[in-house]
Amino acid sequence: MKNNENSPYGITTGSAAAAAAVAALLTINRNIISQIDIETPFGILKIDINCSRKINSNSGRACVVKMPYNDPDVTTNLKICADVKITENNEIKIKGGEGVGKVTKPGLQIPVGEHAINPVPRQMIKTNLQKVLPKGKGAEVTVFVPKGEEIAKKTMNSRLGITDGISILGTTGIARPMSSKAYKESLACQIDVAVAEGYEDLIFVPGNIGERLAVKILDAPKDKIVQMSNFVGYMLDKAEEKGISKIILFGHAGKLIKIAAGIFNTKNSVADGRREIIAAYCGLLGADKKLIGSIFKSKTTEDMITILDKENMTFSVFELIGKSIKEKCQEKYNIDFDIIIVTMNGRILNKQ
Repeated sequence: MKNNENSPYGITTGSAAAAAAVAALLTINRNIISQIDIETPFGILKIDINCSRKINSNSGRACVVKMPYNDPDVTTNLKICADVKITENNEIKIKGGEGVGKVTKPGLQIPVGEHAINPVPRQMIKTNLQKVLPKGKGAEVTVFVPKGEEIAKKTMNSRLGITDGISILGTTGIARPMSSKAYKESLACQIDVAVAEGYEDLIFVPGNIGERLAVKILDAPKDKIVQMSNFVGYMLDKAEEKGISKIILFGHAGKLIKIAAGIFNTKNSVADGRREIIAAYCGLLGADKKLIGSIFKSKTTEDMITILDKENMTFSVFELIGKSIKEKCQEKYNIDFDIIIVTMNGRILNKQ
């Protein structure tokens, strides 16, 4: 597979780092190349080399641009670079440089204090360098990402305790469309970090708004808060696998109420149903046709709450919805749940 924007797949930062390392080594003997084959768990990948140069008689540098494909992420078009120095032993040492994050919390695949270059990328670098290293020689590899610290602000790294840069990732060598798989795995890492910090009961929130409100309202430490994004079912599966005993589901009404209808992927394009859910519970409480019609004409959950406020029905409706959310979750998971539903400004809508 070739690294280009017409491919259905992209390459991982790990594959880019491995290709850069091999190209850097080859430049020492003035072998300047524009493309290189590297071995990955997926198979052989052809990866374009953006630039390479000889530093001195035993060192070289090369960079790979992580090219766009049909489902780009924040690392698309980022330069992933490597400096390689030949050493006199047969050991290959790998470290991070500028723009590669450093692990500061336990619970991840890499020990605290080391750079966030995951095990599979490390092995890819070693495997591919061993093919071209002179017999009996080793190498010191420094992976660096010139804009990595800036790009890392758009990733989950700070939540995972990875500071000052991006992670060098990948388990197969290729990035699949919507690496929703990779994204979900990064979300699940939050649970590992929380468990390593000693927490057995956690607070799950949909995203940044929920986290901010949970910190403010519950006075919760950030390490205890886990962002689910839209992947409620996936994250609860992982929580159960990891032995979490209690979860507070805390978040805005527009996300959490979907769970009351058994919707465990809350992305709007997958399932919406917000007005239908609120209308159904209004009906259970005896609301008239006019009120239910007003709910159906509303564009946002906040608008629906405003309508319920005028009828003094908000607490009654969301108390029922909260109980239903808890029932749906406890039907599927052996976890004790509490449900806290809030508005955008942090007003709690149900009994906790």
